[in-house]
Amino acid sequence: MGTIEDPSEDLAVEPPKTWAAGVPAVAHALKYSLEENSVRRTALTLLNINQAKGFDCPGCAWPEPGGHRHMNEYCENGAKHVNDEATTRRVTPDFFREHSVAELDGKSDLWLNQQGRLTSPMVKRPGATHYVPIEWDEALDLLAGELRSLDSPDEALFYTSGRLNNEAAFLLQLFARVFGTNNLPDCSNMCHESSGFALGETLGIGKGNVSLDDIHDADLVFVVGQNPGTNHPRMLSALEETKQNGGHIIAVNPLPEAGLMRFKNPQKARGVIGRGTAIADQFLRIRAGGDLALFQALNRLLLEAEEEAPGTVLDHEFIRTRTTGFEEFAEQAVKTPWEDVLAATGLTRDEIEQVHRRVLKSEKVIVCWAMGLTQHKHGVPTIREIVNFLLMRGGIGAPDGAQGTVGGVCPVRGHSNVQGDRTMGVWEQMPQRFMDALGKEFGFTPPAEHGLDSVGAIRAMRDGKAKVFVGVAGNFVRAAPDSGVTEEALRRCRLTVQISTKLNRSHTACGETALILPTLGRSDRDVQATGEQFYTVEDSMSEVHASRGRLEPASPHLLSEVAILCRLARRTLGSEAAVPWEEFEKDYGTVRDRISRVVPGFEDFNARVAKPGGFRLPNPVNRHVFPTPSGKAVFTRNAFTMLSAPRGHLVLQSLRSHDQWNTIPYAMNDRYRGIHNARRIVMVNPDDVSELGLSDGQQVDIVSVWDDGVERRADGFRVVSYPTAPGSAASYYPETNVLVPLDSVAEISNTPTSKGVVVRLEPVAAAAS
Repeated sequence: MGTIEDPSEDLAVEPPKTWAAGVPAVAHALKYSLEENSVRRTALTLLNINQAKGFDCPGCAWPEPGGHRHMNEYCENGAKHVNDEATTRRVTPDFFREHSVAELDGKSDLWLNQQGRLTSPMVKRPGATHYVPIEWDEALDLLAGELRSLDSPDEALFYTSGRLNNEAAFLLQLFARVFGTNNLPDCSNMCHESSGFALGETLGIGKGNVSLDDIHDADLVFVVGQNPGTNHPRMLSALEETKQNGGHIIAVNPLPEAGLMRFKNPQKARGVIGRGTAIADQFLRIRAGGDLALFQALNRLLLEAEEEAPGTVLDHEFIRTRTTGFEEFAEQAVKTPWEDVLAATGLTRDEIEQVHRRVLKSEKVIVCWAMGLTQHKHGVPTIREIVNFLLMRGGIGAPDGAQGTVGGVCPVRGHSNVQGDRTMGVWEQMPQRFMDALGKEFGFTPPAEHGLDSVGAIRAMRDGKAKVFVGVAGNFVRAAPDSGVTEEALRRCRLTVQISTKLNRSHTACGETALILPTLGRSDRDVQATGEQFYTVEDSMSEVHASRGRLEPASPHLLSEVAILCRLARRTLGSEAAVPWEEFEKDYGTVRDRISRVVPGFEDFNARVAKPGGFRLPNPVNRHVFPTPSGKAVFTRNAFTMLSAPRGHLVLQSLRSHDQWNTIPYAMNDRYRGIHNARRIVMVNPDDVSELGLSDGQQVDIVSVWDDGVERRADGFRVVSYPTAPGSAASYYPETNVLVPLDSVAEISNTPTSKGVVVRLEPVAAAAS
C-alpha cells in the first residue's frame, strides 16, 4: 500500500451544522469552481449543467425536474464536481517524467486529483519506474495483443463505474461478450447490488418504481441509511416540496446529518434570509445495521393493528390477488421479540410506535434508501422487509388506469449512470432474455457462464486466475474493500488499463505493464466523423435523457470512451460477429439504433431521447404487474439478525465527508459535520469515548475484527466525540477501506459490508509500548 500521511495536527472541530445549503453552499461552490477554472469557463459549466440541452452532472443520479428548470439546476457538490473535471490544470508527459510510480503511490488521493486532467496516453513497461508516452495505435495494439494471447477470455476483467454513458456501456458489454466473457464487474457490485437482488426477487424488477412527482406528493417519505445533504443534495429540493405539500418525512440514520434536519434552498428567499424548511418530522438515530429490526417491528405493529380492527389496516384484496407468501411472512413477523428489536436499533418502543402511528395516517408511502442499507451482511433481507412493509397495505404502484401519486420503493443511486450501465447489460449475470436478444442482433452466441463481480475479480487477480484488468472510468483500487489485498491483486496482473479523465490511485497500484488511456469528460465536446455527438444516461428514477458537452477537450490527444472501445474491438476481434464498430465510432446514433432492438423500453430510442427531458422507462410494477416467476409480488420471511460488537469494540461505518465526491476528497474538511483540516478521524459517541477509556482528540489505530484472524489496521486516526448512535462509529472512505475484509460481504448480493465493520480503537501510545 502507499505511504499514509501523518494525522493532521491542525484538526479543528466545531459543533455539527443543523441545516444544509443556503448562501454558504453557493459560496463554497463558487470558491472551489473558480480555483479550478476561469470565470468564463465556470459560468459555461454551471449554466449548462443539468439543462435540457446541456450535460448531465456526473456527481449523482438524482433526476432533473420534468418541466421548468432553474437556471442554476445544480447543487454545491455538483458544481464542485463538474468544475473539478473541467479544471484547467493538466497532467502532461513531463509530469510523469518528474514523478515515478512509487512516488505517486505515496501521495494522497487529494493530491493526485488536484494535479488536473490527463492529456496523453501513457505506458509503464515491465520493470520500469516511470510512465512514458505512447501513441494511441501502439497502446491499443498492446492491449489487443495481450487480450488475444490469454489462454481464456475469462482471464480478462472489464470494470466500469457509473460515470460511463449508456452508449459506451452497451459497447463495453458487447465487446466483452463477443470476446467471450461475462467478466463485467462494476461499481454496483460494491454499492447497490443488494437493492437489485432484493427488488428483483420480490417485485421482479431491480429498480425503484417512483418518480420525482411521486416524492413531491407523498404523504410519508422514509429516508433510510442515506445522507442527501452531501451525496445528492438536489434531493433536498424534492423533500422540501413534500413538506410544502403537506407530506411528512422520517429520517433513519446513525448520525444526525444536517440535510436531514433543515434545508435552506438558495433558489428561494426563505432559504437565503429565512430559516428554510425543516425536513425530518421524526429523526431515528438508529444503531448501525438496525434497519432490518426496525421494519420487522413496524410490520408486527401493522399486523397487530389489523387484528384489533379487521379490514382497516391491510389491503386484503391486493394481498390475495397480487401477492404470494403472505401467510408464511405474517406467521414469522408477529414473533419478533421487542427486546431484540430495541437492542438492535437502540431506539425506544415509543419512538417506533410513533412511526407506526404516522404510517397509519398515510396512504402514499415511499421508502428511500442508499448504501446505509445495502452495505451490510443482511442488506438483502433488510430491503426485502421494506417491500413486505409496503406490500401489506398495497402501497407499491397502482392498478391499471389509476391516476395520481404512487407509493413504493426508491433506491437512490450515487453515480450519475450506475443504473443505466446495468440496463445496458453491464452485469456479470444478465438474464437470458437479454443475452438472446444481444446474440440475435449481432449474430453470435454470448457466453453462457456467469462472470465475476468486483469481489470475485479481486480474488481472481489475487490467485493468478485473471491476468488483464481494464477499468473504464472510476477508481477501482480506492472503491474496493481490503485495500492491501486489492492493491496487491492489481500488481499481480500482466496488464492493467485505466481509461480515465484524472489521476487517481488506480494508476499507481498497477500491473507488470500498465496503460493510462485519457478520455473525454462529461463537460467536453465530443466531435466524431459525422459531427458533434451526444450520449445518454439513466437516473435513479429510470428517466433517460441526452447529455452534450460544451467545453473544448482538455487535450487534442483525448478520445471518447466510445472511440476507445470501438478501436480496441476492431483490433482484438477482427471480423468476429456482425458488429459495425467503425460506424458506431462515427455516429453514436447507430449505437442507439441497436440498443432499441436489444433493450426493452428503448424502442425508437433516437426519436424519443431527442425530445427535451428525454423519456421514462416503463415500470410494470406501477400497474401491479410483477415479472416474478409466479407473476405476483413476493412476501418473504427474513430471520431476525443484528450487528453486535464484543465489549470494548464498536461497529464502524465508512462514509463520505461533505467535501468529497465518491473516492476523491476535494478538501481536508467535512463542513456539515464541523470537522476541519483532517480526514484521518473517527467519530465516536461521547459515552463510548468515556467507556473505552479514550479522550477527545486522542490518536488511535483502528483495527478491524474478522474471523480469518488477519489483522487489518488503519493507522493514526484522531477520536472525535460526535453524536453517533451508541455503539456505532464512523470514519471516511477510502481511508478505512483497508478495514473491510474481502470476504465480509452481504448475503446473496456479495456487496462488501462497508457499513458494518467490527473494530477496536488502540491508543497509539499503548500500541507502541
